Amino acid sequence: MKKKSKFRHIFCIRGQAEVTFLMTSYFQGLIQDFMRYGMKMSVIGDKSNLPSSLKEMIKLAEETTKDNTGLHFVAALNYGGRYDIIQATKRIASKVKDGVIQLEDIDDKLIDQELETNKCLEYPNPDLLIRTSGELRISNYMLWQLAYSEFYFMDKLFPEVDEADFVAALRSFQQRQRRYGGHKI
Repeated sequence: MKKKSKFRHIFCIRGQAEVTFLMTSYFQGLIQDFMRYGMKMSVIGDKSNLPSSLKEMIKLAEETTKDNTGLHFVAALNYGGRYDIIQATKRIASKVKDGVIQLEDIDDKLIDQELETNKCLEYPNPDLLIRTSGELRISNYMLWQLAYSEFYFMDKLFPEVDEADFVAALRSFQQRQRRYGGHKI
């Protein structure tokens, strides 16, 4: 049995200027790597409270990589499922208020269309969520999108997950009978 560390949490406090510098530098490096490997980058979440230099770097990363056709990396930065649903609801309410749509037009598909993941992903609703760290919860992550997802839980922390763990999750997924809550998807 693997011995657990006695340190469960380590907190590091940095000033806002240092955090902004580190995040901006991080995104600059990502842009270079993503272009080299043909990867696309999108960022979902509430960017309104981020420093303007970081917002500009995110916009540059998304714009620079938007035509890449390789792996699509989506960073959830200050993202929460409740936040996503609230923002989608506000956009829909605004459309009803402006007469663009009628109240009767609101359905699952319309809400799907207004969620952040739908704006950047070809397949915004995951088939499988692999939850690491021994937690048995989704922690306010993609609350709407995970409605019909299959879950796989493991005790390892994310950095420790290896290929064998990933294969085990996929094998578990392959053995499941997907019912989608009785809906035809």
